[in-house]
Amino acid sequence: MVSLKETLDRAFAERYGVPAINIVDDLSIQAVLAAAVEERSPVIIQTSVKTVKMYGRDQLYGIFTALARDVDVPVSLHLDHCPDRSVISSCLGGGWNSVLFDAHELDVAENLRQTTEVVQEARRYGANVEGEIEGIQGVEDDIGSDEASVQQSLEVAVDFIKRTGVDCFAPAIGNAHGQYTSAPVLDHQRVTDLVEATGVPMALHGGTGLSKEQFQDLIARGCAKVNISTALKEAYMKSALEFLRGAEEKGKWDPPSLFRHQTAAVTQMAREHMRLFGSSGRA
Repeated sequence: MVSLKETLDRAFAERYGVPAINIVDDLSIQAVLAAAVEERSPVIIQTSVKTVKMYGRDQLYGIFTALARDVDVPVSLHLDHCPDRSVISSCLGGGWNSVLFDAHELDVAENLRQTTEVVQEARRYGANVEGEIEGIQGVEDDIGSDEASVQQSLEVAVDFIKRTGVDCFAPAIGNAHGQYTSAPVLDHQRVTDLVEATGVPMALHGGTGLSKEQFQDLIARGCAKVNISTALKEAYMKSALEFLRGAEEKGKWDPPSLFRHQTAAVTQMAREHMRLFGSSGRA
C-alpha cells in the first residue's frame, strides 16, 4: 500500500498517468493487480460506494488486502465518488488510504467547508483526498446526473484547491461518465490553467472512450490520475457473455473456465490502459 499522494506526485512530475480502475469483485481486483505486476505499473484500486455496501467494508478490505499482500508494485485503495460523510469516515477507519468526497451538489462555500473537514479527518489516518466542485456528467454506480454541471470559474476552482488542501482535483472539462454518444470536445486548457495556478495533480474522470491523443495530451498537462470504470465493466460482462454463448452451444458449463476467461479480458484491458497512460515500467 502506497499513499495516493506519493504515487501521484511522481506521476505528475514525470508526466505519466496512473490508472485508477473501479473494481467490482475479487476477480476484477485480481485481474487488475495481475496487469499491474505484468506491466510493472503503479495502480489505484477504486471502489464505489455501491461496491462497499454490497460487500461490507471489512469484507471488501479483507479481500483487497489478501490479494494485494504479495504484489510488488505500488497500490493505493481509493473510495470513488462518495457524497456520504459517514461512508467516508467508515472507509478511512477501515483501511482505505484515499477518498473522493463528492460534494458537488452543495454550494461551493459549503463544499469547501466540508471538504476541508474531510481533509483534516483523512490526515489523521495518513490518507489523502481528491476533491471536486463540479459534477462529472453521467450516472456511475447510482451516483451522478445526466445533466451537465455548471462549470465554476478558474478563480473559484483555484481557491477551493488551495484552501481545502486536497491532494488531487477532478475538474469538469466536458468529460462524462459512461460511453460517449459522440466524440467529446474537451477543455484541455483548463487542466493547464489549474495545474499552473496550484501545482496540484488533476484527476481525469470519464476516460472510457477518449482517444489516445486526448489521453496523452491531458496526461502531459497534469492529469496524473486517470479513472477507468466503464471499460472494466464492459470487459468483465462482454467476456462473460461471449463465453456463456459458447458454453450454451457446446452444452458445457464450467464456472472456473468462465472466470479464467473474464480474468484474461479484464487483465488485458488494464494492461492496454497502463501502456497508453505511460505507467508501464514505472514501478
